[in-house]
Amino acid sequence: MAPLGRAFYSRRTEVVARELLGKTLVRRLGGEALGGRIVETEAYFGSGDPASRAHRGLKRYNRAMFGEPGRLFIYNVHRYWMLNIVAHRDGVGAVLVRALEPTLGVEAMRRNRPTGRLRDLTRGPGRLSQALAVDKSLDGVDVTRGESPVVVLDSPPMGPVARSPRVGVTRDLPEPYRFYVEGNPWVSG
Repeated sequence: MAPLGRAFYSRRTEVVARELLGKTLVRRLGGEALGGRIVETEAYFGSGDPASRAHRGLKRYNRAMFGEPGRLFIYNVHRYWMLNIVAHRDGVGAVLVRALEPTLGVEAMRRNRPTGRLRDLTRGPGRLSQALAVDKSLDGVDVTRGESPVVVLDSPPMGPVARSPRVGVTRDLPEPYRFYVEGNPWVSG
């Protein structure tokens, strides 16, 4: 199956954030496929978004967020890598992938992130990145190319979508830009 194309990501950031729910994120690592269905995302915008990494303009650390839609933007928060996919129509924006329902390479993910409960394997962006062995080397990777170490595949919808304010954001926009599959046990909050 071919990954989602650049046109999917070349739309309004919040539309992409919502429509990524249910899609399958695949991380190829050491000959194995790790990943699962995306169940929680957050949309981040440019200079008008006080919670965005792009709020203060283009910098060395956020260059990918200003770049071509369909590329990864990886940054660190509290020693954990955050996996974002650049998505915007014109300018700047990215979608933080907050949680997956694990379906591929579960044992390999458990080696990367040992946990007693399967539910805790990929629930939350830090846990997800540990399980998928995400690090800064993936920053700028093009997820629209079939040979990429990270791709997103089309999958059928999973259930009703809910919205809420973004998690852990002290200065937020008035619109709720966190999207999640309602009732899914892998949603982080």
